Amino acid sequence: MQDDYRADVAVIGAGIMGTAIVTRLIETGHKVFVFDLDTEKVAALEAKGARPAGSVEEAVSRSAFCVLSLNHANIVRAVVFGEKGVAAAANADKVLIDMSSIDPADTADMAARLRRETGMAWVDCPLSGGVPGALSGRLTIMAGGSAEDFERARVVMRHLAANYTLMGASGAGQTTKLINQLFCAVLFQAVAEAVKLAEAGGVDPAAIPTALAGGRADNRIMQEFMAKFAARDFSPTGRIDNMLKDLDSLQAFALKTKTPLPMTGSVVEIHRLLCAAGLGARDSAEMMRLLDGFQPG
Repeated sequence: MQDDYRADVAVIGAGIMGTAIVTRLIETGHKVFVFDLDTEKVAALEAKGARPAGSVEEAVSRSAFCVLSLNHANIVRAVVFGEKGVAAAANADKVLIDMSSIDPADTADMAARLRRETGMAWVDCPLSGGVPGALSGRLTIMAGGSAEDFERARVVMRHLAANYTLMGASGAGQTTKLINQLFCAVLFQAVAEAVKLAEAGGVDPAAIPTALAGGRADNRIMQEFMAKFAARDFSPTGRIDNMLKDLDSLQAFALKTKTPLPMTGSVVEIHRLLCAAGLGARDSAEMMRLLDGFQPG
């Protein structure tokens, strides 16, 4: 792979993450074709240098790589195999890079079907690091697919990810993302509870990350979010309902594999409670409202 090579890339999905991915790819020299049903989002990306496409098929036909940034497996399936979808323009020279977070079994099924029907490769590349990671090219990407296809996708991933790891066959990346979400969800709840305990004991919660740095309890969630939670800073960094979507997938996978997850189960229900209270579209810091007496505002 030549270091100066830049690919033509189709990006399907111009939501928060899709917009960040497109922005980063444009800034690093790729020609990017974008499709989204929301034409205003596409227009905003066009102003940054993206090329709007009239359909998924058109975007893929003009690109060597197709990046998906979508919310659910049923949406991914419709975009790939539906009318004027990815499969309509697919061939063995192209690579699909699915950066959505969806069910591992659905991923493996769709990857096999796309290869069988069109020859097009599929690499599942769910991410961790959010918008800041995408914009700075510092994402953590846990990938699933063949070693050959993993390397082919590196042309794009090298400009988005600081940590790009092949975890196994198709679906393995999605399984690893579920594990990532397990850690994040449990740690967010732990941080919220630690804030309350510190406050009850007369300790400044914002001082805890410095005090525990380098010890066994140290972790990035605590370092990045404890002061935010302590300040009741509810500015958006990630949606509770998006986390619940991933946690529901995690529980479904655990049920299918008969894997006991007692602590995760409790955290899932806390997320469900917050969504039921109308806080699903808000930040994980809203966990503090529950511990403060559950007074949504």
